[in-house]
Amino acid sequence: MLSAALSVTAPAAAAAQTAPAAPTDQGIGPAIAEAIQARLGTVSDPAIAAYYAARGGEPLWVLSDGDDAGLSENGHLAIAAFAAANDHALNPDNYAPIDLARRADAAATAEDYATLDIDLTRNYVRYGTHLASGRVQPNVVSKALNIFPEIPDPADLLNAVGQSPDFGTYLEALAPQSPSYARLKQRLAEYRDKAARGGFTHVPAGATLKPGMTDPRLDALRRRMAEEDYMQAAAHAGDVYDGALVEAVKQFQAYHGLTVDGVIGPETLAEINTSITQRLIQMELNMERRRWMPDHLGSTYIFVNLADQVLKVVKDEKTIHTARVVVGKPYHATPVFSRNMTYVEVNPFWNVPQSIAVNEYLPKLIKSPAALSGQNIRVFRGDTEVNPASVAWASYQGTGLPYQLRQDPGDKNALGRIKFMFPNAFNIYIHDTPSKALFDRSERYFSHGCIRVSDPFALGEVLLSAQGFDKARLEQIRDSGERQVITLKEPVPVHLTYLTAWMNKDGSTHFRQDIYGRDEALLKALARAMRENL
Repeated sequence: MLSAALSVTAPAAAAAQTAPAAPTDQGIGPAIAEAIQARLGTVSDPAIAAYYAARGGEPLWVLSDGDDAGLSENGHLAIAAFAAANDHALNPDNYAPIDLARRADAAATAEDYATLDIDLTRNYVRYGTHLASGRVQPNVVSKALNIFPEIPDPADLLNAVGQSPDFGTYLEALAPQSPSYARLKQRLAEYRDKAARGGFTHVPAGATLKPGMTDPRLDALRRRMAEEDYMQAAAHAGDVYDGALVEAVKQFQAYHGLTVDGVIGPETLAEINTSITQRLIQMELNMERRRWMPDHLGSTYIFVNLADQVLKVVKDEKTIHTARVVVGKPYHATPVFSRNMTYVEVNPFWNVPQSIAVNEYLPKLIKSPAALSGQNIRVFRGDTEVNPASVAWASYQGTGLPYQLRQDPGDKNALGRIKFMFPNAFNIYIHDTPSKALFDRSERYFSHGCIRVSDPFALGEVLLSAQGFDKARLEQIRDSGERQVITLKEPVPVHLTYLTAWMNKDGSTHFRQDIYGRDEALLKALARAMRENL
């Protein structure tokens, strides 16, 4: 299990050797406070040091009565939460529950209790931060992850210890409170149980298996489908690949983003034979991603899972529209971020990005200045149109273009006939496309980064019907050929995400391939953080 730790050092043991002995005539409580104050200079987290200083060194977790002291109920609850961190795909070792429990039992002196209290506080802040906002921060993992989770204020975490009427409930509430996180946490526990019972049966390699064929691997395939609850073990018998077994494989394909045809070729077989250990890792990584996301995404919002290549419009926690999308190629990977959609444009111009203009269109213009005329692409310098034949295109190789290429509205326009704008620094938006056939593919990574959506006018109706624009009216504007910008009365949050494992409300478990390598990058970042901080 991988998990990160905050970079906190606590040389309490060294400090204990030089701290003055506590007076014995004032009870252990004041002596613990004095011992804590004597160690504040060794506490590397300034928020923790400031918190204790403001309390005059009063312990947070230790209760005292005369010369007796012991760990408070909240202290026991915190250590129990640390020990159960694995339930949230966190590594309990990062929070030292065994060591803290042992020290709590053995503590006898003011120095023992002081170091215990400080170390418990340090681990509690670490645990609360990891549980609430993630073990590593997204933009540190990759610059393509442009989301910045809200990290809890250590002072708020510490104040909650004494102020929460039910500290155990408070600890549970530090985790994301979204149903999607709770479902994945539940499924992680269930798959761990499956792993403990032996994991998944391996289905041997062989020729492509199609419905109606016979094959000696059917027994193994039946066991494999039953292990992941796609069918009951006794629902299919015999040596012909048909009936319930074919339907189980189709369901498996649907839940793994594959072509749903019941045919077991190399791609489907590879997914079938992915180990349960790998599936557990995927779930753990995606629980980390869920910690990066806010609990409330908006009353109405657009959710695009780049790994799934699907767009959903959600209103009041119910999906009201679903559409297939095409997203960026691996070398033009679509970034992860959230912005508000503010307007829709029918019959848009396409201002060709400089990277595409230089890398893809400049070589064509060098060969023939008229090369782009058939695509309705015109050349501008500022607001002035330029005759392509008057430009020495070859002189701009490797230097960038001082010209803007603009494609007029129409059927050939790369953006299709409508685009949905949520202004951002990445020049990413949702739009129509003339390349409709790509939506039929199970993997749809073909764009330069923008998101192409199937049936975009149906999406337009969902977003604009309250403003009087149904699909028919939008298509009427399209057919007029006139460019029209429609401002949304209420901006709609758009969340571009990357999730390779999740559990739906219907109980189905879904996995997707890590086409952008972001699972691998996150796994390495967590391993690095663990090495640096444990």
